[in-house]
Amino acid sequence: MTTTIVPGTSSGTSPGATPAPDAGGLRLTAHQALTLTGILALCVAVLAFQLDVGLTAVTVAVILSLTSPKANKGAVERVAWPTVLLICGVVTYVGVLQEIGTIDYVGSAVAAIGIPLLVALLICYVGGVVSAFASTVGILGALVPLAVPLLSQGTLGPVAMIAALSVSSAIVDVSPFSTTGALLVANVRGMERDQFYRKLLAYGAAVVAVGPLAAWAVLVAPGWLG
Repeated sequence: MTTTIVPGTSSGTSPGATPAPDAGGLRLTAHQALTLTGILALCVAVLAFQLDVGLTAVTVAVILSLTSPKANKGAVERVAWPTVLLICGVVTYVGVLQEIGTIDYVGSAVAAIGIPLLVALLICYVGGVVSAFASTVGILGALVPLAVPLLSQGTLGPVAMIAALSVSSAIVDVSPFSTTGALLVANVRGMERDQFYRKLLAYGAAVVAVGPLAAWAVLVAPGWLG
């Protein structure tokens, strides 16, 4: 029996096999290049020129939409507008509370109790609860000065207190009312958004309730961290 080998084929490959796609065929389109340029311009404008990140991002998005209207068709409909409105409302509300001094008043009232360990625990809870609805960095900037008089007494270690407050404020970012949690809800895949929102809300509430207590119990109460 004679075997004929056709040039350009392999004896182990079936006649109907589809050749693998050429990896070098993926090329950057003009719209993708413009999008990357817009992201780079946004970073430069915010970091180098200190422009408002929200207004600059909207400006870049409008320019991209005008330059490539067909490529951006339907993008607005895919935006999770309820999540956007939720973030805007929560950030505005917390901003008003900070502006009128509500958060500072609560923190000052807690700091005036006079029992260092209890005050440390309550300050951690204030940071955790408020940070679930607002920026973690902003809350730390407001609460750390309130802990300074407590730390000056020498009863608590400053490293332990600042670490516990930072953990309490950062661990609650999974809340769907915070920016991080809201982005998770907006980009959920493989599950109904409302179902994921309820699960994340329950998980966030549990973290808000337990997280500050755990951080205080591990970092502050034992006194092992200076």
